[in-house]
Amino acid sequence: ALPQDITCLAADRMLIFASYDNILHAFARNKEVVHTYEGHKARIHLLQPFGDHVISVDVDNVLIVWNIQSEEEYLQVDFDKATFAVSAILHPSTYLNKILLGSEQGSLQLWNIKSNKLLYSFPGWHLGVTTLEQAPAVDVVAVGLVSGHIIVHNIKFDETLMKFQQDWGPITAISFRTADGHPVMAAGSPIGHIALWDLEEKKLMCQMQDAHSTAIAGMSFVPGEPLLITNGADNAIRVWIFDGPGGTGRILRSRMGHSAPPTKIRYHGQNGEQILSAGQDGTLQSFSTVHEKFNKSLGHGSINKKKSKKTGLKHDTMALPPITLFASEVAHQSDWDSIVACHQGYITCTTWNYQKTSMGAHKLRPEEFSKHKPIDIYATAVDITSCGNFAVIGLSTGRVDVYNMQSGIHRGCYGKERAHEGAIRGVAVDGLNQLIITAGSEGLIKFWKFKTKDLVYSTELSSSPSGILLHRDSGILGIAFDDFSISVLDIETRKIVRTFSGHHGRINDMTFSPDGRWLITSSMDCTIKTWDLPSACLIDCFLVDSAAVSLTMSPTGDFLASAHVDDLGIYLWSNRSLYSLVSLRPLPADYEPSMVTRPGTCPVQDVDVAGDEEMCDEMIEYVSPEQLGEQLVTLSSLPESRWKNLLSLDVIKKKNKPREPPKIPKSAPFFIPTVPGLIPRYIAPEEENDTQSKVVNLGVLAQKSDFYIRLEEALSTNEYTAPLNLLKSLGPSHIEIELRGLAPEGGGSMEVMLSFLRMIGMMLNKKCNFELAQAYLALFLKLHLKILSSEPNLLEEVSRLSTQLEETWIHLQTLFNQSLCVLTYMKSALL
Repeated sequence: ALPQDITCLAADRMLIFASYDNILHAFARNKEVVHTYEGHKARIHLLQPFGDHVISVDVDNVLIVWNIQSEEEYLQVDFDKATFAVSAILHPSTYLNKILLGSEQGSLQLWNIKSNKLLYSFPGWHLGVTTLEQAPAVDVVAVGLVSGHIIVHNIKFDETLMKFQQDWGPITAISFRTADGHPVMAAGSPIGHIALWDLEEKKLMCQMQDAHSTAIAGMSFVPGEPLLITNGADNAIRVWIFDGPGGTGRILRSRMGHSAPPTKIRYHGQNGEQILSAGQDGTLQSFSTVHEKFNKSLGHGSINKKKSKKTGLKHDTMALPPITLFASEVAHQSDWDSIVACHQGYITCTTWNYQKTSMGAHKLRPEEFSKHKPIDIYATAVDITSCGNFAVIGLSTGRVDVYNMQSGIHRGCYGKERAHEGAIRGVAVDGLNQLIITAGSEGLIKFWKFKTKDLVYSTELSSSPSGILLHRDSGILGIAFDDFSISVLDIETRKIVRTFSGHHGRINDMTFSPDGRWLITSSMDCTIKTWDLPSACLIDCFLVDSAAVSLTMSPTGDFLASAHVDDLGIYLWSNRSLYSLVSLRPLPADYEPSMVTRPGTCPVQDVDVAGDEEMCDEMIEYVSPEQLGEQLVTLSSLPESRWKNLLSLDVIKKKNKPREPPKIPKSAPFFIPTVPGLIPRYIAPEEENDTQSKVVNLGVLAQKSDFYIRLEEALSTNEYTAPLNLLKSLGPSHIEIELRGLAPEGGGSMEVMLSFLRMIGMMLNKKCNFELAQAYLALFLKLHLKILSSEPNLLEEVSRLSTQLEETWIHLQTLFNQSLCVLTYMKSALL
């Protein structure tokens, strides 16, 4: 993309030359600028590639010949504006180093640019030359004049071969059909008509009227093919094929956009592939997000299609004003019209057929206005039901009507005379055709029964609404106000659940994300803001250089489409949260949005993206601490199997008892035997011999375990982390063995049992590993209850533990009960 509008375009076999203002660029492979030519003082208006050189002429009448590779000036020629103002440029075929220049005064000059000599001056026809085109024959050139004359001239002998005239003003473009046996010349006009001249018969062959709705900017026959390519300021490029009788052409292919800026865009259907767009040019078009070949135009609105077809586009008095609002639905779109539209300052709403890509059969307006058209009453709001059967239309008088989409019959209106005192600012039908919601400029929102047309509920708003939008799936209604604030209303409870303020200009449009979590709004303050509804926060905001007049979010959630003030295009923004980790933190109240360049086809390095990614990395690296707060009870992250079954180990062992004794393997085992436990360890060879011995060695049995040693050490140091970590790493049966070994009859001592109880006390104090403390204490009490009751030291420690446990449990139980109570109320109460 170039920084300003391109004024001139030309191409040779390698490069494309494009100029804006006084600078000329050369593009390679259609995307990168490889050369820049700076030297003109005024705007360039003519370009001519010329072998290794390119010639450019500016509006101050300075001609510069550039060397393409070195970007240097080869030659500069200044012409006097009063006697020879250059208006056309051509390199005649086979004329070495020579160019032919046409002037606004009517004379022509042939120059040799190698020697910088004027070779010959043609007197001309005293009329300004608008275009020069080389004919298929050598020495023959077609000259287009401002009077509409086309002169086919031999420049070798300076004599005119033939002369034609068009009635439609100056000649804007000329092209010759070559090498397929038809001597035809086509000429374009400023009003969009094309004339085809037969050069053998020297007469007009046929006219192609309204080839474009504006001036023909350029035309070119494809060499050796019956194809003509034309383009115009109506934002269209068309390929015409000449294969019919009478020599006239028909459209083979075309690409077109709006010729005036789009004002309303909406996604059509659920696949997120079509965007319907209504423009100031009065047309309704469908753009594909997949490929341009699926684009289609539904045409221009017309009061009477048959009559307007006869008169043609130029003199069409039947044309309808531009569409301001429309609603579409895919259900039944193959059976009848699926789009209903309001027109600017017009009471009649039109229907459109997406399948047939044309205007529909019905004109929807109240019966009392069928004979005459009121001036000051017009349609202001429209919606179509999700089943595609009914259209709901609101008028500026406050009246709301329902029409059948299939037959166009009026099916009633809401309220006795009218639904609202003020003009209707928005209508919406819910997903099941139960409710219809209307908003009036007097500041009321009303809920009506769709079928019976009874008023169900009415609520007063803080300010006058400027528009409403319903997210049908979730029953959430977005309301934009004239004071630039936004409210969100839940249609189930009929209460306003969110209010957002932050825009400093009129809110142009709103759109919901498909899941209903985000509301995206655009305003005349040139910002586009994303509001997160669950958290009621602004999570994204950016500035664009031109205010977005309309927004629509794809039903699949991948793109946001926007149309902007004085801009012909529709821009697609991709949803980054779909393919990268985006932090959706609330933006601060004083957040200053940065200016974002609108999406384009050229790659742009986005500065903001890098900053965001750093933020995401921080979020990923967050590690949860061992305990969030000292007051909180924290559970361990151990699996349930390691602590839940400690009390029922004897039952599990009974169940798992083998039915028959294990058989001794015939040969030595293939795998080396390991010690039972969670961490696999091989049995040392000496131990293996001991186990095979029939004599019991008492020294081996009397060995103290690691856990026992750690508990003994902890008595003096008062540090219980080591024994606890060791216990956490053991399996249930191993834990039971360790706890049994603490009692004097298992080879333990009273001190170690005391140490164990203190370890449990430490766990309860810290409130960490809460469920482990409960499980280990329960097992300890089950194994050693008799010893505990007979030892006063241990009994004292146990009673201290008991009060500690009780305090923690009461605190926890209060919280549990509170939460359960709130939850039960939320489930059962009618809010």
